[in-house]
Amino acid sequence: MPAQPKNIEPDVVELGPALSALADPHRRRVIRDLVHDADGSERSCTSFGLDLSKSTRSHHFKVLREAGLVRQVDHGNWSGVTLRRAELNQQLPGLLDLIGSEPAD
Repeated sequence: MPAQPKNIEPDVVELGPALSALADPHRRRVIRDLVHDADGSERSCTSFGLDLSKSTRSHHFKVLREAGLVRQVDHGNWSGVTLRRAELNQQLPGLLDLIGSEPAD
């Protein structure tokens, strides 16, 4: 069975929803980790080392997806996430550099 994208992310990344999503330190950590993954490869949603329940983790990824920061794809029993790097660099230049320069937790 082919991978199925979750709810389609918005075409345009708006500053308000992006900043609101990034206000949470767990979500900012996910984006920071993805910024540092230079190859842009897809990662499992469980690979970020977030010490959170599955439902809370799912909520955080939903917020990131709906804000247009990540693309999430279902692969049956796991979900993969990638950073929408090109869209973010085009629509919100400098944001990923700023997040990437934050110290790790």
